[in-house]
Amino acid sequence: MTSTIDAQSLTYPATRKGDVVDDYHGTKVADPYRWLEDVDAAETRAWVEAQNRVTFAYLEQIPERERSRRRLTAPWDYPKYAAPFKKGARYFFFKNSGLQNQSVLYTQGSLTAEPEVLLDPNALSPDGTVALSILALSDDGRALVYGTSGSGSDWQEFRVRDVTTRQDRSDHLKWIKFSGAAWTHDGAGFFYSRYPEPAAGADPLLDVNRDQKVYYHRLGTEQSADRLIYERPDHPDWGFGVEVSADGRYAVYSVWLGTDRRNRIYYQDLGDPKHPRLEAPVVRLLDDFDAAYEFVGNDGTVFYFSTDEGAPRKRVIAVATRRPERTAWREVIPQAPDVLEGVQIIHDTFVARYLHDAYSQLRLFALDGKPLGEVPLPTLGSIVQVSGERRDNEMFYAFTSFLYPTTIFRHDFTTGRSSVFKAPEIAFDPSRYETVQVFYRSGDGTRVPMFLTYKKGLKRDGSNPTYLYGYGGFNVNLTPGFSIGVLAWLDMGGVYAQPILRGGAEYGEEWHQAGMLDRKQNVFDDFIAAAEYLIAERYTSPPKLAIGGGSNGGLLVGAVLNQRPELFGAAVPAVGVMDMLRFHKFTIGWAWVTEYGSADSVAQFPFLYRYSPLHNLKPGTRYPAMLVTTADHDDRVVPGHSFKYAAALQAAHAGPAPVLIRIETKAGHGAGKPTAKIIEEQTDRWAFLVHNLQMVLPPSPPPRPEKR
Repeated sequence: MTSTIDAQSLTYPATRKGDVVDDYHGTKVADPYRWLEDVDAAETRAWVEAQNRVTFAYLEQIPERERSRRRLTAPWDYPKYAAPFKKGARYFFFKNSGLQNQSVLYTQGSLTAEPEVLLDPNALSPDGTVALSILALSDDGRALVYGTSGSGSDWQEFRVRDVTTRQDRSDHLKWIKFSGAAWTHDGAGFFYSRYPEPAAGADPLLDVNRDQKVYYHRLGTEQSADRLIYERPDHPDWGFGVEVSADGRYAVYSVWLGTDRRNRIYYQDLGDPKHPRLEAPVVRLLDDFDAAYEFVGNDGTVFYFSTDEGAPRKRVIAVATRRPERTAWREVIPQAPDVLEGVQIIHDTFVARYLHDAYSQLRLFALDGKPLGEVPLPTLGSIVQVSGERRDNEMFYAFTSFLYPTTIFRHDFTTGRSSVFKAPEIAFDPSRYETVQVFYRSGDGTRVPMFLTYKKGLKRDGSNPTYLYGYGGFNVNLTPGFSIGVLAWLDMGGVYAQPILRGGAEYGEEWHQAGMLDRKQNVFDDFIAAAEYLIAERYTSPPKLAIGGGSNGGLLVGAVLNQRPELFGAAVPAVGVMDMLRFHKFTIGWAWVTEYGSADSVAQFPFLYRYSPLHNLKPGTRYPAMLVTTADHDDRVVPGHSFKYAAALQAAHAGPAPVLIRIETKAGHGAGKPTAKIIEEQTDRWAFLVHNLQMVLPPSPPPRPEKR
């Protein structure tokens, strides 16, 4: 049994209650902790420091904390590769030697040549908190645009590096968010999208982001000289993603509105790729905002799109720019029983990734849509990356699963065979574990799949500590993947459970829509039903069951804890959307209205208020042990969500279990987080669960020999 820490002796920091009351369509709603939204205020900073003192004092008392750290750090230290990609005459790939805070970008002249470092993000900051956010290589592979973000912020800064000299040029662009870079094929510059510079005195970590515009940056010039290509002042909420077609002739615009899956497609005919006409008009090709359209490629004036128009599991269509009317569209790859997750043109072949019951299949089609067979995969798992270009004779793909560390394969189109290109060198024996996929019924009878992974020989006697992890929203697919954090949990005797909740797109757009807006309760019901299944099937029991999720998954955890607190022994919500009445008032939060709804709507306010985690905490409730985690630089889901929720939770809680908040400094929503911070946060999460689920840990593995 783990040692005892007296959680009842915890003294939570005093949190001032304000007198703010809002009126939502006649309903008065108190918001006593509104002041915590001002993350830079002295009073808020003092509250953060006080909360962290209590939390870390508690965590430091857990004797299993150091063992958890060792169980994570040692196996984490192995080389990790991403799939290589080719531009011009060179290959490029990312590698992390093991515990580097950020992966390093390498380049090589051939697959057998000695790799050379092109860009090492670890040199950009002493603590690894500056991360790469985007990369874009010119068509000849001689110049690289790279974006960086600091402390996990969504804000990016772009720079340009000469691939031959490995040196940065003078170009430096700022105030960029939610944008890539798209080179014209003359190599003279690139398209990108940016927001206006915040007004003097404004807080860029909190202020709402609107009025994105498309610019063209010519190499060697100041950002102030960038050419404005396209803007829509009549639609300040619209955003623009631009890519240049493989033949260099077209700039293709995906016009988006928040997180709505639907988009518009516009284009510019640049003419001669070596002398592009930036002044060419922007033509509205698909402007009905009726479905999702993803540009796949083109044959001259015929554009290929993956779309869910008339196909909730997606299909591929051809649209001629000279005859764009719907009646002239041609279906190339029809909708299948499985979900089309993504498609690319490589070796003049459609390479299509499908999801079957939330695991990947890789299929090939000729450009006329004729099926060319399937690329066999090692086991039930996920393809997380495919790279290759239209004229290439090879492609690379990264494959992973719960018990299959990410491995890079090379597929040769001339022979039709795939072979391992980079296999991870990790001391891991998958034969000790097993993954099964089960199906259970949600509250309304919907059949929901769930992956379970655990050590072989598991006894189903209700005593197994179990971590139930979910997301369920925004079309995000939650598929099998290898994680050292999960491996450490399994080694400690835990069961890892990952249900495929509605709100994702694992079964297509219908599955997504069944978990959004006024149907969001379906997601919570799916998660609760997963917990009930695990208990009924004797995998675990309420005192041994922990739940977790991040962002939208943090909202999920908060909502189900309010609805069924007795079902769980512990919870670890991360960077959650906890205030469903005010989320849209900060940074990019307005963009989630198409998924969640808005409290400004008289029709949508009632269902948001009904499940909002912050507003449904009940004073006097005995909540399970909780470790809320957030970051002070999160400008996606601003930390005020977790601050207010933790303050209200501590005020409402009447039980003996600890309810704490861990606030990371110099970190954001999660993207680009340095390895050291990931390990520290995961250490504390597992230590908290080990102690509060009263886990008995097996002996620690022997220390690994030092690398030579």
